[in-house]
Amino acid sequence: MLRTSAISIFLLSMLALGCSKPLTVAETPTDAKAADGSYISWKEHLIDDEGVNGGVPIRGGDGLQMADLDQDGFEDIVSVHEDNHHVRLAFGTGDPDKWVLATLAEGAEAAAAEDASVADANGDGWPDIVVASELAHLIYFQNPGNVPQIRSGDWPRTIPRKTQMRGSWIRVFFADYDGDGRPEVSAPNKGDQLGYLGSRPDAFEDKAVSWFDLPADPLAEGDQWEEHVLYQVKLPMNAQPVDLDGDGDLEIFSGTRFEMRPFWFENQGGSPPEFVYHAIEVTGRNEPKPEKFQGKRLTGMNVVFEDMNKDGRLDVILQETPLIVVWMEQPAGFDQPWPLHKIGDLGPDTSTGLALADINGDGRLDLMTGGYSSGLREADSDKVTVDNAVGRLAWWEQPEDVSQEWTLHNISRRKRGMYDAFIPRDLDGDGDVDFVTTRGNSAEFDGVLWLEQVRTKQPVPNFQPARASESQHLPMP
Repeated sequence: MLRTSAISIFLLSMLALGCSKPLTVAETPTDAKAADGSYISWKEHLIDDEGVNGGVPIRGGDGLQMADLDQDGFEDIVSVHEDNHHVRLAFGTGDPDKWVLATLAEGAEAAAAEDASVADANGDGWPDIVVASELAHLIYFQNPGNVPQIRSGDWPRTIPRKTQMRGSWIRVFFADYDGDGRPEVSAPNKGDQLGYLGSRPDAFEDKAVSWFDLPADPLAEGDQWEEHVLYQVKLPMNAQPVDLDGDGDLEIFSGTRFEMRPFWFENQGGSPPEFVYHAIEVTGRNEPKPEKFQGKRLTGMNVVFEDMNKDGRLDVILQETPLIVVWMEQPAGFDQPWPLHKIGDLGPDTSTGLALADINGDGRLDLMTGGYSSGLREADSDKVTVDNAVGRLAWWEQPEDVSQEWTLHNISRRKRGMYDAFIPRDLDGDGDVDFVTTRGNSAEFDGVLWLEQVRTKQPVPNFQPARASESQHLPMP
């Protein structure tokens, strides 16, 4: 069982003493400890938002990538923002609180930009970018290889013809599936993003999980991206590269939001490579509350891969329901069920982005996550209470026995916020893990930020927000 945290004990004590207003999660003294005995808390730093960038409305922070785009020795950030249709660049300077900002795309060509991937697609030594738009197409940006032009955001681009007029592209990945040293692109097409919201379930049409073989010049030959359809299913949600069977080439992990099941494609090699579809049967399902989530999730959209039980086979960390996060144990044979092991329950909030990292320095990988607020995005609502799903940041500490439930450490809880992606990095160079993340669902507070891990000898509040004026902080229910 999940160990009772000091936070819960503290709040109960406050209430027992007659205090009418419990501390918010951010104000509560941390109970999280590092392996050296110091206490872990978090400080928020802004990288890109309307207040930092002079009013560019980058709302709906979503996908996130880091790479040295301008080859100056510092990692840069590619972020996508779906609500106001932006792809943004933040160029590193060596100081994690100083970034050079630029817009790579906006408007119709980045309509509801949802995800991005970075790789050298044309072999010129400079990282290129591909973006999936949830209201449009895939779009490819070729690095101009000239530092002033790179930093201006003025990159040549093309929209591959075969990705147009097909509705929503939800994820996208560069990956070398055929082993020739050049990346291909894989992506799921979700179909009509607006139409399906009001459709009957039996009105859904199957849509493709695909990979694209790129021409020698992906920019000049944008009409020659060759699509290979792997599978068709209602509302596919992923096409993520991973060497799942450990044979040295890349498989593709996927899932469907309509049928609520994951599946994967085994790479058989060849040029072009052949893929074999494998369904995934699971055992050990949890019984979530509320019951509306019972057996209705496991979409395979946000996933992390790691050999959790050290048996030589990659396992999968994912959401079983919006509230419950699990790791799915890869069996010895592809035809066998995958057992589920519960990591924890974030209820009443939901888990969105996931990232593994050794947060407390004990040699075991912990899990960072963030919640998806369900209320208004433009302003805090009086109807949103502590019992609703709100914008939450938290991490789970891995136990010695990985099959047991993990220890939850809350960071912050605000009425508005959605954290779709996390990248672990030691940005301040102090030897512990920080996180870069995007924020959505909170209007002018949306954007890109980083969470600094702070270690102290004594407990301090869980979270130091970057702004004095913010979406309302909340306690736990």
